[in-house]
Amino acid sequence: MNGARELSPEKRPPAELEPASERRRRWFDLFLLPLAAFAAATALAQLLGAANLGTAATFGQIAFAAALVWVLLRAG
Repeated sequence: MNGARELSPEKRPPAELEPASERRRRWFDLFLLPLAAFAAATALAQLLGAANLGTAATFGQIAFAAALVWVLLRAG
């Protein structure tokens, strides 16, 4: 450490804060992408003839888990 201190996000100058578009993108990646994957896979399974909503939701859970793993690996 060369004597320079890292400023917390609240104390950073405005030029160093992330742009709003980056915050929106991160929000989409972290929360909405897995939920959208769940909804899309569930709807697709229903359309392709799943026996009932529970069966379709199982495919939605698989898609949610895959999207969440992808988001977590990409964030790290």
